[in-house]
Amino acid sequence: MGNFILLGIFGGQEMLFVLLIIVLLFGAKKIPDLMRGLGKGVAEYKKAKDDVISEIDKANNEAITKEEKKSE
Repeated sequence: MGNFILLGIFGGQEMLFVLLIIVLLFGAKKIPDLMRGLGKGVAEYKKAKDDVISEIDKANNEAITKEEKKSE
């Protein structure tokens, strides 16, 4: 059980090792393209998350408005 806790902790040597593996797999010239794609993916995720939150807020506000109209 203790080994599973340590899997989430990355130190300097581990990060360097992961970076080395990425460079070996993809080559140094492909890394900017990979990071650009990753950045676009993160931006799309954030936009989708914000859209969902705004839709939930809109539906919640409409429900509150309907309840207020019923009580009048």
